[in-house]
Amino acid sequence: MEIRRFRPEDAQETAQVVITTLRVSNSKDYPPEYIDYNVASHSPEVLLKRAEEGHMYVVCDGSRIVGCGAIAPYWGSETESILLTIFVLPEYQGKGVGRLIIETLEQDEYFLRADRIEIPASITGVEFYKKMGYGYKNGIEELEDGVMYRMEKFRGR
Repeated sequence: MEIRRFRPEDAQETAQVVITTLRVSNSKDYPPEYIDYNVASHSPEVLLKRAEEGHMYVVCDGSRIVGCGAIAPYWGSETESILLTIFVLPEYQGKGVGRLIIETLEQDEYFLRADRIEIPASITGVEFYKKMGYGYKNGIEELEDGVMYRMEKFRGR
């Protein structure tokens, strides 16, 4: 497995990783309409824009992209960042790919300059993020709009 920065030519394959993961893994926790909304909001064009606004990475098994993740400034902040678009193909889950993505994002300059890092966590991913040291934002374990948890980590704590 190799992790590297996302390149524009990765957009189509990375979007397919997201779509597959949403339809297989996240569909256990969400209704079809929400999955469809998320599929539409992770098009190749959206991923290209996300990569321009922050730093996006892909995990490759040989020439195949099997996971992705991004980090960006949180609303333009110099002291807060946000982790986004963290997806691992279902057949690669539980094999350290997600951990590799988080560890890479936590070495990125946007992480290292931040005091606080936030993750909009799906119901599906919340337990994984807890294992990676993230807690509920302000200690509040509550779904926002019934669909995601706000989680955070403070650097140096």
